[in-house]
Amino acid sequence: MHRDIEWVHSDTPVDYEAAVATMEDRVAAIRDGTAREMIWLLEHPPLYTAGTSARPSDLLTPDRFPVYETGRGGQFTYHGPGQRVVYVMLDLKKRGTDLRCFVRNLENWIIATLARFNVRGERRDGRVGVWVVRDNGREDKIAALGVRVRKWVSYHGIAINVEPNLEHYSGIIPCGISEHGVTSLVDLGLPVTMADLDAALRDSFDEVFKVAVQADS
Repeated sequence: MHRDIEWVHSDTPVDYEAAVATMEDRVAAIRDGTAREMIWLLEHPPLYTAGTSARPSDLLTPDRFPVYETGRGGQFTYHGPGQRVVYVMLDLKKRGTDLRCFVRNLENWIIATLARFNVRGERRDGRVGVWVVRDNGREDKIAALGVRVRKWVSYHGIAINVEPNLEHYSGIIPCGISEHGVTSLVDLGLPVTMADLDAALRDSFDEVFKVAVQADS
């Protein structure tokens, strides 16, 4: 529920390493019971991140943008202006200690958010993230996700393309998938702003993430 979670919005791009340090501090505080759960809405300057499954060969232009190794799952991804990054620091003991269910709920959150703009986001077996089918039948990725969990507190999260420079993706093979493209809400012809997306994210959150009261074991 919103009242149980602190929603933080950063108006200017946040340095990646600083963001990770902030998340790690917050995760420790949530775990210790000294801070509320947190949803952090931000953008990063242009950069690439390498998840725990990243293949070096998928970094096509290593000198183009800074590259950060990160403990989240997944392979290479891009972050930059025009992309809404949502870092999700939640106590999974309140929501069921089922990591697969948690990842599916992150996907559900993306799909429910996109539906508010009449965009049908879909899952695909073997492909992480959320996809849209174009008029010509081509499938493009519109959102990525990668999470890490420490003592049942999550961090990292999701990224939804509003209006990033899609050419910046050419420096990597996003998530190790070369046979499909990348799109954004604006690329789909929708005049959606970052503020519009933020409102949709907040509106759809409680549809997906229900606080589960668990009995003490």
